[in-house]
Amino acid sequence: MSDKPTVGFIGVGLMGHGMAKNILQGGYPLVIKGNRNRTPVDSLVGMGASEVGTAREMAARCDIIHLCLSNSPQVEAIMRGPDGILAGARAGLIVVDTTTADPTSTMTLAEEMSAQGVHMVDAPLGRTPKEAEEGMLDAMVGASEEAFAKVKPVIECWTGSINHIGPVGSGHKMKLIMNFMSMSYASVYSEALSIAVKSGLTPQSVRDVMGPSRMGCGFFDTFFSAAVGGDPNAHKFAIANAAKDVRYVANMAMAAGVMNPMGAAVRNYFDQAEAAGKGQDFVPTIANHIAELNGCDLPAAVKKGNAG
Repeated sequence: MSDKPTVGFIGVGLMGHGMAKNILQGGYPLVIKGNRNRTPVDSLVGMGASEVGTAREMAARCDIIHLCLSNSPQVEAIMRGPDGILAGARAGLIVVDTTTADPTSTMTLAEEMSAQGVHMVDAPLGRTPKEAEEGMLDAMVGASEEAFAKVKPVIECWTGSINHIGPVGSGHKMKLIMNFMSMSYASVYSEALSIAVKSGLTPQSVRDVMGPSRMGCGFFDTFFSAAVGGDPNAHKFAIANAAKDVRYVANMAMAAGVMNPMGAAVRNYFDQAEAAGKGQDFVPTIANHIAELNGCDLPAAVKKGNAG
C-alpha cells in the first residue's frame, strides 16, 4: 500500500491528461472524474487510475485534488453544490486549481473552503500539451507556506519549473499577466502579418528575419510555426480560452484601479473572432481572421511564399 497521499484529478483534457499521467508515474494513487471524451479517461484507467462519478465521491477519497478546467464558473460549479468537492471534503483536503481563473473568484472560494478546513492552492500552467505529457510544464503557485510544502512533491511530477509567487490568488494573477502579454504578442504578430502581406512582403520573410533576432522567443516560434509554418498543432490554445483570459485581465485591472487600453484592443480582436464562430480554433488562426478583416488572404500568401 502506498504511503503517498491519494491524488484526485478533474479535467483530464489537452493539458490534464499529461499531468495526471505523470502523477501516476510518480507513484501516487490517482482518482479521476471522467467527462464526455472517454479517450484520455480510458487511457489513465488503463495505467492504473480509478474513476469516480462525482466530485463529492472524489473528495471523500482524496488528500489532494487537482482541477484543470476552462474557467472560473466551471471551478465554482465543481466546488459547490450537492455533488461538489465541498460536499464531500474532509478537513485537511487541498485543492490545486491549475485553471486560468479569475483571482477574485479564487479568493472567494478560498475563504469558503477555509471555513471547512479545506485549503486552496492556485497553480496555473505555462507551456503546452507537449510539455504536459513530458512533465515539463511551468507552474506559478499561490498558496500558504504550509499548503505549498505538502503539494510541492506532487506538482514536481508534472513541472520543469515551479515558482511560489505568494499567498492564494497570486498564481492566478501572475498567469493573467503572462496571458495578457502573450495574447498581446499574438495580436501584434497578426496585425504585422497583415501589414506585411498588403505591402508585398511574404509571411515567411517576417518569420525568417524576426525569429533569429532579439524579437524572437518561444511564443513567436510556436505561433509562427502554426500561422506560417503549416503546423496546426504547434500552438494548441483555443481562441475562446484566450478571449476569456483577456476579459479576466480587464477585471483584474479594474480591481487594481489601473487603466488597460492595450488590453481593450487585444480583447476586441479575440472577442470579435469568438463572436464570428472561431472560438474553438487555435490562437495562431487569429492571424487569418485579422487578415480577412484587413482584406487579405494570409493562407494564400503563405502558399505563394512557399511556391516562390
